[in-house]
Amino acid sequence: MPSRGLGSAMTFQNGGAKGLYLMHLSVHGLVRGTNLELGRDADTGGQVKYVIELARALAKHRTVERVDVLTRKVEGKGVDASYAQPFEELTTGARIVRISCGPKRYLKKERLWPYLDNFVDQAVHYIRSQGRVPDAIHGHYADAGYVGAQLARMFGVPFFFTGHSLGRVKQQRLLEKGVSSESLEKRFTFAARIEAEETALDTAARVIVSTHQEIEQQYALYDNYQPTRMKVIAPGVDLTRFTPPVDQLATGEGGGPGATEAAWQTNIGQSFARFLRDRDKPLILAIARPDEKKNFPTLVEAFATFGTLRKVANLAIIAGNREKLSNVAPGARRVLRNLMLLIDSYDLYGSIAYPKRHQPDDIPDAYRLAAATGGVFVNPALTEPFGLTLIEAAASGLPVVATDDGGPRDILATCENGVLVNPLDKDELGQAMLDAVTNRPRWERWAQSGLRRSHEAYSWDAHVERYLARMEEVLEVYKSGSSVFQSPGTRLPTIDRLLITNVDDTLTGDADALKQFLERLDAAGSRIGFGIASGSQLGVVLATLRDHDVPVPDFIIASAGTEIYYGKGLVPDRGWLRHIHFRWEPEKIWSAMAELPGLKPQDEAELSKFKLSYERVGDDAPTKDQVQQHLRSRGVRANVVVSFGRLVDVLPIRASTGLAIRHLMLKWGLRPEQLLAVGSTGNDEMMLSGDTLGVVVGHYSPEIRYLKGRPRIYFTAKKHAWGVLDGIDYYNFFGTITVPQDEEEAFVGSSS
Repeated sequence: MPSRGLGSAMTFQNGGAKGLYLMHLSVHGLVRGTNLELGRDADTGGQVKYVIELARALAKHRTVERVDVLTRKVEGKGVDASYAQPFEELTTGARIVRISCGPKRYLKKERLWPYLDNFVDQAVHYIRSQGRVPDAIHGHYADAGYVGAQLARMFGVPFFFTGHSLGRVKQQRLLEKGVSSESLEKRFTFAARIEAEETALDTAARVIVSTHQEIEQQYALYDNYQPTRMKVIAPGVDLTRFTPPVDQLATGEGGGPGATEAAWQTNIGQSFARFLRDRDKPLILAIARPDEKKNFPTLVEAFATFGTLRKVANLAIIAGNREKLSNVAPGARRVLRNLMLLIDSYDLYGSIAYPKRHQPDDIPDAYRLAAATGGVFVNPALTEPFGLTLIEAAASGLPVVATDDGGPRDILATCENGVLVNPLDKDELGQAMLDAVTNRPRWERWAQSGLRRSHEAYSWDAHVERYLARMEEVLEVYKSGSSVFQSPGTRLPTIDRLLITNVDDTLTGDADALKQFLERLDAAGSRIGFGIASGSQLGVVLATLRDHDVPVPDFIIASAGTEIYYGKGLVPDRGWLRHIHFRWEPEKIWSAMAELPGLKPQDEAELSKFKLSYERVGDDAPTKDQVQQHLRSRGVRANVVVSFGRLVDVLPIRASTGLAIRHLMLKWGLRPEQLLAVGSTGNDEMMLSGDTLGVVVGHYSPEIRYLKGRPRIYFTAKKHAWGVLDGIDYYNFFGTITVPQDEEEAFVGSSS
């Protein structure tokens, strides 16, 4: 059977830990420890740099034993071979771990959503191979937020989340610019992104942000807005790389002739000089990847049209790296083409530099060059949640003009080295840039203030101390590595594969098919484990099995994944019950659900301690998303499952059939390819997703139609147990298992 997982000699032993084991997730983009390709595209930017530097800084702390950064393994045309290496050491105690996820080739983040459950399964396998559960998991951006939330729920550890940029904010900004919602969804898959962010917020013990504005204006747009769990930690910067021009260090003033000439002799200085007629003018510098939200058009128009600005200053824009414009990703290509059209339209040749390429070491030189000329750094982004470049500029003795949205507010309030502007008002932006380069006494005050205060307020040591203090606040209430590896004494440790099927109208419904299935299962031998997964209570499941002469299986997952029982003795998995009890508030749920029209409670036989069940009735019955949104608005953290289009179950946040199955995989050491799940309803949705092998029988419910086309989910036309048998044959599950290869994104864009 093929293996796609990870193993390593660098394993942990339970009880041998000297400090914290922390796991950070940064799924998309190109992530490596050296020569970061920042600005290569919209997915490889400041977030990558932050996560790598945070991991290094955490690993140096006395209380931390190990830091893993999990990202996606990428190989193929156009990417360096380093991104295909399973492991990369960052420093002693910290490394990058690359996880296989979907197609091997590089995919932009908008096309990764269908593969994230695969990432979850591979990450579970990796964690198990270490022999130790992380003490905390931190997801960066929406995709890693989704992955991290699933892992944290499974392992029962605290989850930390940093959005970096938020889908609702970006969507709102682009809608304000007149872009249609249909076009935005097609390009940016906002529905999947926003739901992933809601899931992350629903699960997070702490949300780490860089500014108060993020809490008050950006996260406040979300259903699960809980500001008491959101903590501001000023970003850390490796300030050793960013220093002012030599003359500025010596005299406290910028623009000395010696420093200026030396700055022009650097690689980036010579690159800029090729574009400019008059090098003696102050240099206005902008550095950002070619992304629409970076707002380059407003910057260029302000420079070109406001007063005497283009006469008294030059403009330089570092917008990633490119060879041929035709080879750049479509989104970045649109931004760069528009930039060049504006330059041509305003005839800015000789006054603006826009080099095709740069190296990471060129960035500090670019700041120093702008400072040496008495220039200014400008960040006109529509939204800027973090603002690392502003701190880098401050540490380089370079004043700033920045957007009044997001991180710049806190940074400029701390550094007192520039001015905030409305990024949509080109005249305000133009006036601010003109004033910055022409008011020399104020320029010098700003430069010195930025130099001093950036070093006082922003360092990785200070960031890590505050970060770990917030973590300590929540670690005590979590219990890591509790019961998932304990055995209730069944035969499951001896099996080498596991078949799980829904029972009502999947296994049952055709007597001849069921008889043949039981005969083949018996003939397959003891290496095949067999289990039932059902939305019904245990008593109902047992009655159904008795009515159809089905022996008690190796385990039963009942009540929509909230209960697990083993063997003929029906031994309950009490560890699972303790695990899902987390933040379960049934009285609050009853009250909140009573406020919704079109729902009526199901019969008591369908209820259980950890499952509240309803039926949709009438035209005003709410959708799954509406139920979830309403519960969040009432401060309830729960999972909502819809089956057959009309049955609604509300479960604990850590409970579902899919999570229960992954709990079993962890406990019994099974790989995803060793598990075949057969289902037909919304309750089966998560157990069918990921790297497990899935079968959907012919009479499936419409809510799982969107799974069709996924390479590891086989939709058979056969019904009832005939469909189960067809799935067994499709994967040769009772023989040498055949695992379908991941295909090109045949189902990209599908959503629930």
